Amino acid sequence: MDDARKTILTKITSGTIFFLSFSILQVTQLFAQNEIPDSLVKERINYIQNMLNQGKPAANLWWNGWLYGYSAATVVQGAVFLSNEQLKNRQDMALGAATTLVGAVGQLIMPMIPAKAPGKIAFLPGQTPEERINKLNKAEELFEASALREKDGRSWKMHVASSAVNLSSGLVTWLGFDRTIQAGLVNFAINEAITEAQIWTQPTRAIKDYKNYCEKYKSGLPSSMSTPKSQLFVSAFPGGLTIRFVF
Repeated sequence: MDDARKTILTKITSGTIFFLSFSILQVTQLFAQNEIPDSLVKERINYIQNMLNQGKPAANLWWNGWLYGYSAATVVQGAVFLSNEQLKNRQDMALGAATTLVGAVGQLIMPMIPAKAPGKIAFLPGQTPEERINKLNKAEELFEASALREKDGRSWKMHVASSAVNLSSGLVTWLGFDRTIQAGLVNFAINEAITEAQIWTQPTRAIKDYKNYCEKYKSGLPSSMSTPKSQLFVSAFPGGLTIRFVF
């Protein structure tokens, strides 16, 4: 009986040692596969830095241009409102100043990350291999955030949000100020043209550059940047048919 127990114990011990050895080997191989040569780390950091540096002027120009434009329009319309005595003009200037103020605030609460990212990456320490790994991780985060910021700036949500503000302005002109429906439509059309120009002139270089970076160094595009495809599902059953559209 004792010999049988010893045999069983020996087998269990051998199996445990084998399992632990195999697990350690797998973990070691996994770390070895994920380890990036220092030369490649430097190359990737330089790639990100160069791409963001090239996109920075356009990002700065767009963000500052619209911020200063909206701010100047708010100040001018506010001054006219205070100095004019005609009710109609005062109403138009007050509403116009409120609308452009919303535009200026929108620029402030949605900073243009591609304009700030290059400077943040440049100031990160990168003297040792460990520092360069950390710098690469942070650089990739900023690179992806830059692309996502540009993607969000061109998304349908921005069109809907700006159209909602413009529609409200048109309704105030028509109903609030007791003007004609044509006056309300003109107000809406002018503001809509301005906000659509703002959306469509926003730079999108970081989107393309980040996609190229992922394809070159990371074998694909992260799910956060992928655009889901619309799908149509049709199902037949006795006595009926169902159609489902997923987007």
